[in-house]
Amino acid sequence: MEKARRYLWVNFVLLGLAVGVFALAFGGRVMSVFSPPAVTPIYRGNEQKPRVSLMINVYWGEEFLPDMLDVLDEFGVKCTFFIGGCWAEKNPALLEEIALRGHELGNHGYFHIDHKSASYAKNKEEILVTERLIEAVTGKKTNLFAPPSGAFSADTLTAADHLGYRIIMWSRDTIDWRDKDPDLVLTRCTRDIKNGELILMHPTEHTLKALPAVLASLKEQGFSAVTVSENLEESPQPGGAV
Repeated sequence: MEKARRYLWVNFVLLGLAVGVFALAFGGRVMSVFSPPAVTPIYRGNEQKPRVSLMINVYWGEEFLPDMLDVLDEFGVKCTFFIGGCWAEKNPALLEEIALRGHELGNHGYFHIDHKSASYAKNKEEILVTERLIEAVTGKKTNLFAPPSGAFSADTLTAADHLGYRIIMWSRDTIDWRDKDPDLVLTRCTRDIKNGELILMHPTEHTLKALPAVLASLKEQGFSAVTVSENLEESPQPGGAV
């Protein structure tokens, strides 16, 4: 009953945001014209420490997430899940479970839109609606934004800056949404791995199959798999090259 009331509250939050967020986003459009972006996209964490981050972007694949969470628990690893808002609205219980397992939650926008071609107002709305939805379900406020497909513009950077976000990209992409091969996932995650890597993946069946081998290989090579925020700690510069 308590969870049912909580999820009902989420729907009320979304209804309230429909008007409020639009007004906030549209009202800030003039600011974006005169204020240059103050944030720099981040492609790598601290290169001075043997740490890497697994970043799982979630707009689908909920059928594989419970088993992925179990594997992460088995290895004692915490990672960062970048959550799509429309997915969170449909799967609040699973979103809450991810948070309860101690993983970091990032923001992936409400819809999987092209943020590069979106206006400042739309960029801001996508981030803020998702932030409020995640917070309503989990009690946790996001401050990392991963633009879908890595697409961003000056308006995206400015919107993120005004909302207090860091833009997170990646140094390695498993391309697991396209290449359905656990061996490729393993290779792309672990071959010639370097300090500070940000490794992009999704909740797919073949990623789940590869995950135990990925975590074992990282450990064997002397790397700790940590959240993005932990990976960025004491980083010598705000961003890095791919």
